[in-house]
Amino acid sequence: MNADAHAGDITSVPKLLERNVALYGQRPAYREKEFGIWQSWTWSEAAKEIEALALGLLLLGVVKGDRVAIIGRNRPALYWSMVAVQRTGAIPVPLYQDAAAEEIAYALDNSGARFAIVGDQEQVDKIADVREDLPGLAHIIYHDGQGLRKYDHAAMTSLADVQAKGRESGDKAKLKALTDALTYDDTCVMLYTSGTTGRPKGVVLSNRNVIETAKNTAGFDHLTEKEETLAYLPMAWVGDFIFSIGHAYWAGFCVNCPESADTMHADLREIGPTYFFAPPAIFEAHLTQVMIRMEDASRLKQKMFHYFMAQAKEVGPRILDGEPVGLWARLKYAVGDFLVYGPLKNRLGFSRVRVGYTAGEAIGPELFDFYRSLGINLKQLYGQTEATVFITQQPDGQVRSDTVGVPSPGVELKITDAGEVLYRSPGTFVEYYKNPESTASTKDPEGWVATGDAGFIDPKSGHLRIIDRIKDVSKMQEGALFAPKYVENKLKFFPNILEAVVFGAGKDRCCALINIDLTAVGNWAERNNIAYSSYQEISQHPKVLEIIKGHVNAVNETVAKDEMLAGCQIHRFMVLHKELDADDGEMTRTRKVRRAVIGDKYDDLVTALYDGSASVYTETEVTYEDGRKGKIKATLQACDASVIPVSPQKVAAE
Repeated sequence: MNADAHAGDITSVPKLLERNVALYGQRPAYREKEFGIWQSWTWSEAAKEIEALALGLLLLGVVKGDRVAIIGRNRPALYWSMVAVQRTGAIPVPLYQDAAAEEIAYALDNSGARFAIVGDQEQVDKIADVREDLPGLAHIIYHDGQGLRKYDHAAMTSLADVQAKGRESGDKAKLKALTDALTYDDTCVMLYTSGTTGRPKGVVLSNRNVIETAKNTAGFDHLTEKEETLAYLPMAWVGDFIFSIGHAYWAGFCVNCPESADTMHADLREIGPTYFFAPPAIFEAHLTQVMIRMEDASRLKQKMFHYFMAQAKEVGPRILDGEPVGLWARLKYAVGDFLVYGPLKNRLGFSRVRVGYTAGEAIGPELFDFYRSLGINLKQLYGQTEATVFITQQPDGQVRSDTVGVPSPGVELKITDAGEVLYRSPGTFVEYYKNPESTASTKDPEGWVATGDAGFIDPKSGHLRIIDRIKDVSKMQEGALFAPKYVENKLKFFPNILEAVVFGAGKDRCCALINIDLTAVGNWAERNNIAYSSYQEISQHPKVLEIIKGHVNAVNETVAKDEMLAGCQIHRFMVLHKELDADDGEMTRTRKVRRAVIGDKYDDLVTALYDGSASVYTETEVTYEDGRKGKIKATLQACDASVIPVSPQKVAAE
């Protein structure tokens, strides 16, 4: 069926739901794994659940224009909640489930939320800790009541009870009138930015923003009602919203919710999605697991893996893009697919992926090429919360590791004299909630939005290439271009490196702070009979430092070949004694590095790297899972890397 032909005068997500009931009523809309068993709901069944919840919300006192916070892991009931809230004329405000109580308090207060729909006891407890600071919060609705029996239920109700009361005594005529009154320019959702440089801002997106973006980009990749996707990323992130609500409701496909974060990889294999999205960190984690397993494999399997992966790297992406490849190379690739690539894709859960995307952070070219060499149609997109995700996408057959594609349908691009990327599109956000100053500084009267990213349009391909955040791109002491993200992504390709932060702006050389990946390094330590008792201990082991040094040297060799960025080679580095953590303010909830915070917090380490110190003693404040604060004390070793000499004229800025 052609959903576009039945779009009619759809002006809201609830209207899309009505259309899907008419077109795909008996097709699965949601699946959820609980206690090891997949349960499913058709579009007709989901619509009834949503209607009951919306009716119950009206009985609780939700009125048009109310903000309703939604906090929890990916569950069909919480996705239904977003649409139910919209049906009442209120506005859903998804928040990050792993946010600390203070972060949730800020968002609840800033949004003016009167109601909160939460997943479980953990979220109820976090709100309870800050309830005194939220006089406007009237009621909490919880989905999973485990552990809540002895709580005060005066202002707290289970979601099932809200639905039951809605079915029993809800006013369907009133609900229909509210739903029918929704317009294209009414607010669809409010999503908070990651807050990389400061307090998160509430981004107001209209029905027009969401539906036009979903329609245009679903058409770009020919999405249909037959797609399967896995909803495992934070519901508060715009990427999950556009894929699990926007695209799912426009195309009419099924959204699958894994049982938990721990079972996500197993659930991914069981579902075998055809449409898959993940930030680079997920693909990095998958690759780390693959390389760990290969280290434990027999010598014959290791040789076979490396032989066929070399063949895949050479011709795999060309075969995927439909380029001419010799018969002998195709035959060898086919054998590799039977012996290595096919089983590996099946193990990863990617056997059926027709369209895969990565975004949120720049992905290292080596990592990107690895997946495409397997025959997985992985592409890059470039987007922002303020754009309802999509700014550029890579068309099939035009996929490159160093660009992020052409403008998405309906999007206009331009580059300022300073090199900043600007865009204008149907997905351009309405405003930052209660923040007219930031709105005006980001979006001009003509609708052009400043992305804050430095980039340029490749004159040969017409594709956009992003260099880095414009505030992070600068010059080194002798005029060489400094773009830290470029080097960091190359470092993170190595399974042993989880995160890296490179410094060098205004300096005569670059230095780095590095996080090891405990899974990969721990596996190496086990295989080599190296005992350790903590992350801190293994991170400073001499052999681990030597391994990381080898990775840094390898990156320097590749960086030296880039004439524009050869000055970004790393001269010295330290391996940090703790993982960078969002709870410590070092990363955002979407795992973006807060570079300025890290520079300030680890100023003593950065100073030691530049003044030639061989080691440095440091004390670092950390936040434990229960909210308590503590300190980690350690002596870190500074390591020298091998640097390839480069002519100053070669790296100096034009």
